[in-house]
Amino acid sequence: MAFDGITVANIVRDLRSALTDGRLSKIAQPEPDELLLTIKGRSSSYRLCLSASASLPLIYLTPDNKQSPMTAPNFCMLLRKHIQNGRIVSVTQPGLERIVIFEIEHLDELGDLRRKKLIVEVMGKHSNIIFCDEQDTIIDSIKHISGLVSSVREVLPGKRWFIPHTQEKFDPLTADRALFLEQVFSKPAECFQALYTTFTGLSPAISHEICHRAGGHTDLSCAACTDSDRQALWEAFSGMMEQVKAGDFSPCIVYENGVPAEYAALRLTSYPESERKDYTDISSLLADYYAEKNRITRIRQRSFDLRRIVSTALERNVKKYDLQQKQLKDTEKRDKYRIWGELLNTYGYSAKPGDKTLEAVNYYTGEPVTIPLDPQLTAGENARKYFEKYNKLKRTCEALTALTKEVHEEIEHLKSISNALDIAYGEEDLVQIKEELIESGYIRRRGPVKKVKITSRPFHYISSDGFDMYVGKNNLQNEELTFKFAVGNDWWFHAKGMPGSHVIVKSGGAALPDSTFEEAARLAAHYSSGKDQEKVEIDYVEKKHVKKVAGAKPGFVIYHTNYSMLIGTDISGIRQAQD
Repeated sequence: MAFDGITVANIVRDLRSALTDGRLSKIAQPEPDELLLTIKGRSSSYRLCLSASASLPLIYLTPDNKQSPMTAPNFCMLLRKHIQNGRIVSVTQPGLERIVIFEIEHLDELGDLRRKKLIVEVMGKHSNIIFCDEQDTIIDSIKHISGLVSSVREVLPGKRWFIPHTQEKFDPLTADRALFLEQVFSKPAECFQALYTTFTGLSPAISHEICHRAGGHTDLSCAACTDSDRQALWEAFSGMMEQVKAGDFSPCIVYENGVPAEYAALRLTSYPESERKDYTDISSLLADYYAEKNRITRIRQRSFDLRRIVSTALERNVKKYDLQQKQLKDTEKRDKYRIWGELLNTYGYSAKPGDKTLEAVNYYTGEPVTIPLDPQLTAGENARKYFEKYNKLKRTCEALTALTKEVHEEIEHLKSISNALDIAYGEEDLVQIKEELIESGYIRRRGPVKKVKITSRPFHYISSDGFDMYVGKNNLQNEELTFKFAVGNDWWFHAKGMPGSHVIVKSGGAALPDSTFEEAARLAAHYSSGKDQEKVEIDYVEKKHVKKVAGAKPGFVIYHTNYSMLIGTDISGIRQAQD
């Protein structure tokens, strides 16, 4: 997931092709650490986003415009003064550094031809956009870095710009075999770690890929490498560097369980092809990847209040349940008091006034028993006292049994809502979950009661055999899928003994192939609270055998005749329908 030097090289190649000789027609600064440049190229116009955000530094071409502030910031005004309508002469990258240098030709106030440099450093929290003259003297920057902030390099007007070398790393584009073997295999680390700590511009993902191409030596330590291992690693490394030099890029995103996990400017063959999505240009990849990541982050933020409500209620109910279980356990001794009362009625004649115990034989088991007595009371009065204790504990047990059942159901309901929050894909899903919390009394509805527009729909997948598979995102959808959408001969799947989605396979009256059963079970496993387990047990049955319990929470069902299978949670090979 690193914005590494090879990704920057891919961007530079694309920008050089599209923007060279283009003119800067518009310069905007929509965010304090972001520029949006509009460039009129030879054949069309482009928008270039340059972000020096500490959390998400980026460079990419985008079709989208952004709202600019009413008053342009000082840095934006300075750029407009110097390079508005300037011509982009070149777009370069020094070595495999995460730096892009735009050389721009423009006319100064006297009409003389001048050149300036707009330098974008994509270096995590140290990212910056720096404006320099021909001699690399800094005119200004989007972030000012004083000596108090950095002892390595000041980024202030009048200072000289240079590339900070804070680590002893080598340029992989110029490294020869001798340097590679000497530097990489002298490190006390695994091969992939040695690669990205030796050479600039290599991310852990690319280092893993090099090791994979060399024969899968990712976890092999440098000290354990044989001569043939070293040669294979050098050949994979030099082959990849030749790709970079030739501009032979193959941008791709790899997914894990449907979520983007990694991207790179070169094809990551270490991942299955079914988990990889290839792109023709790096800008489209970056836009898609970070849009998806932002969506996930945004959903997490928007669902925070709902999660807090659910977790608080869940914690409260779990404490209540634990206390009730302890109280219920205390009632288990009630039968002892009943037996003592009966034995006192039978053998109490032998007790003398003032006795503290009575020895008797339990006629239920034939074993001797010692019954404690209150010496102030007669045997009959002691018997009545024990019967009263028995009846009290019996009533307590009956009440607690009903209460613990109710609280346990509430805990399972809250766990299912928590699982629904985990799989919520968009804000429309949160609307339906919030509605369920309102109906359950956890959230008070504000204002008059009005019908909430529900636009959330279940996930829709297509099995490899062409059968439609639907996955409920929350309890209300589970209820609708199972009892309104599915018909008798459709198949129903659910994770056994844990919160999860209902999965419905529309059979159309046909017999399902084994592969469809397995794919539907994988969906049920993935969209359950056991999704992080290696395997999950899944119950499946025809829908006609699934029954709704009167008064039960939404989505809660019973079934008695079912099949089961143990299955993994990976759904990367299952095709999602584009509804």
